[in-house]
Amino acid sequence: MTCDSVSKLIPLYFYAELTPDDEDRVEQHLHECPACAREMERQRTLAAALDTHQAGVPPRLLADCRADLIAAIQGGAPSRDPAKGPWTLFLEALGATFAGVVRVRQPVGAMALIALGFLAARFTGVTPRPNGLTTAGLAPSDDVFSTVRSVQPDSAGRVQIAFDETRRKVISGSTDDEKIRRLLLAAAHEENAAVRVESVDLLKGQAAEAEVRDALLNAVAHDSNDGVRLKALEGLKPFAADPVVSKTLAQVLLADRNDAVRMQVVDLLVARRDDSTVGVLQNVVQREGNSYVRLKCEKALKDMNASIGTF
Repeated sequence: MTCDSVSKLIPLYFYAELTPDDEDRVEQHLHECPACAREMERQRTLAAALDTHQAGVPPRLLADCRADLIAAIQGGAPSRDPAKGPWTLFLEALGATFAGVVRVRQPVGAMALIALGFLAARFTGVTPRPNGLTTAGLAPSDDVFSTVRSVQPDSAGRVQIAFDETRRKVISGSTDDEKIRRLLLAAAHEENAAVRVESVDLLKGQAAEAEVRDALLNAVAHDSNDGVRLKALEGLKPFAADPVVSKTLAQVLLADRNDAVRMQVVDLLVARRDDSTVGVLQNVVQREGNSYVRLKCEKALKDMNASIGTF
């Protein structure tokens, strides 16, 4: 591992947020690299400095935050005392906390600056940008999300922060629109299973397009969510006789863990009445653990005048 990659993992290592393998690699690097070992020591100093000072949060702050949350959920305006809002109360609590701190190391100061920046963006709707620039009043469809990648304080008391920004946009249109289709194809690979289910459900009506059919085949063969695979099967139903589709379905029938998925695959495979389908169904009958799936395969074989056993 490089010093740059280790420096980014040190905060996660300190709070035990790494996988065991990553922890081992980081520890090995720390034993071999004095510079990174010093960085780890600075992390300990930072954590110790923050742990010794706890902010006494005024009860009014929590009450106002709850009121704002309820108002946001219900679509109303926040109910807040104009004389002293949550942000003011937070600053007062933070000021009281650090009032007795005469000297704070630069890493502690850098962390405080980051925390203040993100809290300010949360309460005021202003997103920090490089070189002191800010963006305020963004429309809901243009929210900007920042991810800090590195923080490097220097001897002059300044801080250099590297961060990535992601801007959220909203578009609407027909599923026939090329841009909408591209986004749906991308959504079919998102980590969020609910997003994958919705995107595959919309794409299944366009399986005549080769790229959409490929996406459905990939979903039914590899997606970890049962709902996504079932939606993909619905889209593939008109193309069950296609050799590429039937080959993938045969693999799914032998490997998928969900009984409902395997039962639907049997129905689709029957549409292709050839020797390869017979062989797959005979194989499933011999190894299938679910009695309903096995009976379904046996019935399909009888309908095709094929023997249940393999010879």
